[in-house]
Amino acid sequence: MAEITTLQSSKEFGNELAVSSAPPPESRPSEHAPPKGKSPTKYRHVAAVHPRQRTSWLSHDSEQSPSFLGFRNLMVIVLVVMNLRLVVENFMKYGVLICIRCHDYRRIDILLSTMLYALVPCHLFVAYIIELGAAQHAKGALGRLKRSGYNPDNDLYQKSRSFQATWYTIAWAHGINATFCLLVTTYVVYYHINHPMIGSICQVHAIIVWLKNCSYAFTNRDLRHAYLNPSSAGTLPEIYSQCPYPRNVTISNLAYFWWAPTLVYQPIYPRSSSIRWLFVAKRLAECLGLSVFIWLASAQYAAPVLRNSLDKMKTLDIASIIERLMKLSTISLIIWLAGFFAIFQSVLNALAEIMRFGDREFYTDWWNSPSVGNYWRTWNKPVYHFMRRHIYSPLVGRGFSSGFASTMVFVFSGLLHELLVGIPTHNILGVAFIGMVVQLPMIYLTAPLEKMQGINGRVIGNCIFWISFCLVGQPLAALMYFFAWQAKYGSVSRLEKG
Repeated sequence: MAEITTLQSSKEFGNELAVSSAPPPESRPSEHAPPKGKSPTKYRHVAAVHPRQRTSWLSHDSEQSPSFLGFRNLMVIVLVVMNLRLVVENFMKYGVLICIRCHDYRRIDILLSTMLYALVPCHLFVAYIIELGAAQHAKGALGRLKRSGYNPDNDLYQKSRSFQATWYTIAWAHGINATFCLLVTTYVVYYHINHPMIGSICQVHAIIVWLKNCSYAFTNRDLRHAYLNPSSAGTLPEIYSQCPYPRNVTISNLAYFWWAPTLVYQPIYPRSSSIRWLFVAKRLAECLGLSVFIWLASAQYAAPVLRNSLDKMKTLDIASIIERLMKLSTISLIIWLAGFFAIFQSVLNALAEIMRFGDREFYTDWWNSPSVGNYWRTWNKPVYHFMRRHIYSPLVGRGFSSGFASTMVFVFSGLLHELLVGIPTHNILGVAFIGMVVQLPMIYLTAPLEKMQGINGRVIGNCIFWISFCLVGQPLAALMYFFAWQAKYGSVSRLEKG
């Protein structure tokens, strides 16, 4: 009897021990939990840990899309650590290379660049004078025709023909004015400004004003045509009705366009209600900080890599050149990304806030581009809008194919890039021009990947874009123009003379 009592107490103690050692219900896996309404089984070693078919998380047929947030964090940490190691190695090898007074610029460079910056916008004022005369002539012509009982809807050809000679004169005046603006700056920078950075700033400013001049002339030409042909005025955008032609031809309207962060002229733009000066201060602080970072990275890291590549370039050591390109790709990408953020996020947003410019889509998510063509459509919206509005669309509208129009866009862009890089470095190599034209086959190659079903095509296209962008594009161009500069003015030239 005592043995039976002892066995019963042992079983009760065992059950209590099993229950106390089991995990709480909320911590148990859902597939191991017993059905509702049934008591838990006392057999703990027979739980079905494989109750159904399941796939691995990284398999294509996985039911859920895995998150790679941890891998992203790992890649960022690895990238930071690797670059910090290179920075430390750089300091140990070269010491501190940053020197404020070591820039090789002359006083005449500062004087000429200041004069160019002040005189180049005067061509916009000349464009205003030309367009003011055209507007006065258009108003006079339309008034005379109305007084003579002219019906504009029935006699469009005669009216356009009567105004044709004046239109050609206006077009030639705008063309000479805009071209003179760019040619004078290009001549002064190439022959009289020695410092490449100062020359680049002057050239960028001149190209921007030149593009604005062209857009101002093209847009007002179409507005003038619509003004003289009332039947076609309905095709104009609705927003233009708030400032119809020729009321837009004023000095204040042109001054706003001069400072607005866009290359495309409109009589009126969407405007914000007020200026947030704290927002402006933050954006300017970002620009200042990133500018200092770009200067430090260029002087301390990029410059030694470029200088150490000169002897390899001179002897055409292909393996060493490839190694230098790969080493240069990292710092050039970091500098480019910092410059992109400083210009398109900080400077343009600060300028848009001051000007109360409402449309601030200066870029979209170009870093996710599934093709090379998508990158060129999304990374620089001001230039993209200009090219599409004033080159691509007019050519397509005149019957040319989209392929021919795209070719003309990249040829034109290549010429501008060569002016922007070759003129300040005093070396017209054609590398920037060829680099832009070569984008066309890259666009046609990656376009099918963008249209593929599923994510694989987009991933492959994005990888092709980044490889061409990081390894082939910028580092190679920087190396070529730096070598050409040094061969003409720097250490390579002195070695050859010696």
